[in-house]
Amino acid sequence: MRLSVLHIMLLCAISVVLAMPTQAFAKDFVVVIDAGHGGRDQGASGEIAKEKDINLSVAKLLGQMIDENIDGVKVIYTRSTDKYLTLQERADIANKAAGNLFISIHVNSIDKKAKNRTTIAGASVYTLGLHRTDENLEVAKRENSVIELEEDYSTTYSGFDPNSSESYIIFELNQDTHLQQSIDFASHIQDEFIKTAGRKDRGVRQAGFLVLAATSMPSVLVELDFICNPTQETYLNSAKGQKQLAKAIYNAFVQYKKKHDRLDSVVAAVDSTAADQPDQAVSDIKIYKIQILSSATPLKASDKRLKRLDGIDYYVDNGTYKYTYGNTSSWDKALQMLKVAKKQYPEAFIITTVNGKRIK
Repeated sequence: MRLSVLHIMLLCAISVVLAMPTQAFAKDFVVVIDAGHGGRDQGASGEIAKEKDINLSVAKLLGQMIDENIDGVKVIYTRSTDKYLTLQERADIANKAAGNLFISIHVNSIDKKAKNRTTIAGASVYTLGLHRTDENLEVAKRENSVIELEEDYSTTYSGFDPNSSESYIIFELNQDTHLQQSIDFASHIQDEFIKTAGRKDRGVRQAGFLVLAATSMPSVLVELDFICNPTQETYLNSAKGQKQLAKAIYNAFVQYKKKHDRLDSVVAAVDSTAADQPDQAVSDIKIYKIQILSSATPLKASDKRLKRLDGIDYYVDNGTYKYTYGNTSSWDKALQMLKVAKKQYPEAFIITTVNGKRIK
C-alpha cells in the first residue's frame, strides 16, 4: 500500500509526540464556568435553599480546584457574586474570552403539581440539540424562560418564544460543530456524578438551551439534582454535597483536558512537520466559514433568509443544503464574522473546511 505525503507526515508527527512530554505544547486553556441564574433571577427554590446560591457555590469550588491543581488553565466566571446576567451576556463573556470549554451549572426541579415532586432524584448533563423527550423539552423551557425577565427579549432572541414548542425547531437545524466534544465531556461528568457524588444516574441528554447555542465552543449544562426533593435539597445545600459535586465536575475536566492536550500535541507536531515541507499545497490550509442555516431543499435566491448578509454560499451534506457566510484562514477573523452573523442568525456557528470540504 502506498502512503501519501500527508500520511507519512502524520506518522512522523505521532512518533515525535509519543517521544516527548505533553507539556511541550502547553498553553492556556480557557474554561468558562457559568453559575446559572443570579440576582433577581432566583432559579428553582426548595424549602430552605435557592438554586442561584447552590449554583454559585459549586461554580466557585470548581474554579478553585482547577486553579489550585492544574497549570496552564485560565478560569473565567460569568458571575462570581449574586448578580443577574442575561443568557446572551453569559455567552458573550465566554466568546470574548475565546473559551475552550463552557460549563453551565444548574439545579433541577419539576412542577409543583407533579406527584413525584418530593421523591424524584438524580443528576443529568445536557448538550445542545433537539429534545428527544417531553421531559427534556420542559427542562429547556424552564432554563430558557429566564429571558422573560429581559425587556424586549423577543427582539434580542429573534422572536424565540421559550414556552413554544415550535421555537425549538431551530435546534434541529443547528448542527453544533462541537457536539462530539461536548458529548464526550458530558459523559465524563455523568460518570463522575455517579462515582464521586453518589447521584442517581439520569443520563446524558440533549435539549435546546439558548445559552449553549450562543457559545462558540464545546459546552454542557449540568443539572446537579432536584431541589424540590427535600432529601436532595439538604444534600445540595450542604458543604459536603457541594464539594462532592464540584469534585465530580473537576475530575471529569481533568480527563477531558488530558485528551485535549494529547490532540493538541498531535496537531502541533503535524503543523511543525508541514512547515518543513516546502511543497506543502496551499489548498490544504484550513478555511473557517460561518454556517447560518440548513434546509432539506435548496432555497431560492429570492428567499428572504438569504438576504440578511452578503456573500452567502452553501454546501450539500447527506442531502441537506447548508448555507454559510464568509471564509477566512484566521480563527480570530472567524470569531469576528460569527459575531456579525449571529445578529441576523442567532443559531450560527463556525465550521472548518479543507479543500472545500467540511472537516469535524
